[in-house]
Amino acid sequence: MGRAFALAGLLAMAAAQAYALDTTMVQLIERYSADLNSLRRTWPHDLLPATTARWRAYYTEQQGLVAKIDPSKLDRDGKLDHLLMANELEKNLRDLDLDRGRWDEALHHFPLLSDLTQLDEDQLRAKKVVASRAADLLATVPVACDKALAAMEKSKPTAGVASRVVRAVNRAESAMQHWYGFYTGYDPTFTWWCQEPYKAAKEALDKFKNNVREKILKLPADDRESLVGDPVGRDALMSDLAAERIPYTPEELVAIGERELAWCHAEMTKAAREMGCKDWKEAIEKVKQMHVDPGDQPAMIRELAQEAVEFLEARDLVTIPALAKEDWRMEMMSAEAQLKNPFFLGGESIIVSFPTDKMAHEAKLMSLRGNNRYFSRATVQHELIPGHHLQGFMQERYHPYRYPFGTPFWVEGWALYWELRLWDLGFASKPEEKMGMLFWRAHRCARIVFSLKYHLGQMTPEQCVDMLVDQVGHERRNAEAEVRRSFAGDYPPLYQLAYLIGGLQIRALHNELVPSKMTEKQFHDTVLQTGSIPIAYLRAYLHKEPMPKAVLSDWRFAG
Repeated sequence: MGRAFALAGLLAMAAAQAYALDTTMVQLIERYSADLNSLRRTWPHDLLPATTARWRAYYTEQQGLVAKIDPSKLDRDGKLDHLLMANELEKNLRDLDLDRGRWDEALHHFPLLSDLTQLDEDQLRAKKVVASRAADLLATVPVACDKALAAMEKSKPTAGVASRVVRAVNRAESAMQHWYGFYTGYDPTFTWWCQEPYKAAKEALDKFKNNVREKILKLPADDRESLVGDPVGRDALMSDLAAERIPYTPEELVAIGERELAWCHAEMTKAAREMGCKDWKEAIEKVKQMHVDPGDQPAMIRELAQEAVEFLEARDLVTIPALAKEDWRMEMMSAEAQLKNPFFLGGESIIVSFPTDKMAHEAKLMSLRGNNRYFSRATVQHELIPGHHLQGFMQERYHPYRYPFGTPFWVEGWALYWELRLWDLGFASKPEEKMGMLFWRAHRCARIVFSLKYHLGQMTPEQCVDMLVDQVGHERRNAEAEVRRSFAGDYPPLYQLAYLIGGLQIRALHNELVPSKMTEKQFHDTVLQTGSIPIAYLRAYLHKEPMPKAVLSDWRFAG
């Protein structure tokens, strides 16, 4: 009995030691994720250099912790996590410097925004407010607004910089609002001193933003639909590509996009002939008329979702848990949201774009035409199964701690890869189905070209819209919404090209491994279960090769 207990104890110790070894990186990454959330709440004001300094100190500290871990003593997942964490920290430090430079450029045109933001920063640091001094600062805002506007009219900043100044004002106003709400009504002295200066400051800042729109950007003050972005430039693009271990330059990626778009046009021409049309543009117009009646879109989406699942299961292409087929649901996109998202969004909820009764007549027709049956057939499988819903379902159940390493090249690349794979497997049998799939493929090609050329300063937002209309076949209103979504600041610069480039990466990896080393189903399940990571790291992991940075960066997956 004693020997049995001793043996059990030794086995338990061994298991604990093995567990501790295997989870070294997992625990570090989980703490890192928790730290990120804490720091975002504690240091919310990225206009301020102190925030940049705090983040830099944190990332540098984490680099030291990672450097102390010997990757040779980790299992294969641990080695992968070690590389991913090191890459994450390097990228974040580069991004800090780029972002600091961009905010400093905006603050150069309106330095007082730093002082206004500092009011809330001091409150967060529990510094006692001196109400009379705060009132003095607020009282300077109207004059500062006039001076800043006059200086901008003289220096003529680019539209991108001017729009960034407006965003900086929005951030400063948000900080002021939080600061003012903390004290007013609770501190009678504060309210006595600051109530009127605060109102005047807010009115002056709102007037300043309208003046920038009218006098610098040459837009109506109440215009929220015109396309104004903020190109990041080549250096920022190269930095982001380096973090993804993509060895192509922006110019090479543009050439890839143009090559793939030419292929799409050739295939669209073939499908158009099958439809009896003179060219692909006529065929696109014909397909746009094939929409369901108002009210019938939800039933069509359920039908299309089931069709995709049946196609996948009949060929045993990927594991689809029963719950994943059960737990997705549908929401309708508001008319306002369709100004940025004219098509579907997906995940566990597929958010459906379709005309609302409050839309103008022309907008209703464009939404009907843009969300026709055959365009929707391609987007439903992209958003649900095998696309984003299945992806999210698996991410929550396999390696969920890898969330910080998430990349659109995996997230959007996976969904786009399935558009490529389903095409190769004959999912589109009728010419109308081919045209629907090719429309979206051409759209992804155009995204590579126009997003990179925009950020390189070679295309304006209006030219991007024209490209989507002329080279893809978009409705103009939908094209404007797509460009607005791309450049409004909600997505990182590489996001739009990540769809097709990520899809090409996964397709190239598939061709390397299937069927020589893995079955189709094994490949797809493993990609899902490894988690959202740069595809170059996924490739090294699946090949079971060493993962030095040089090897990771040398994979020219698109020729």
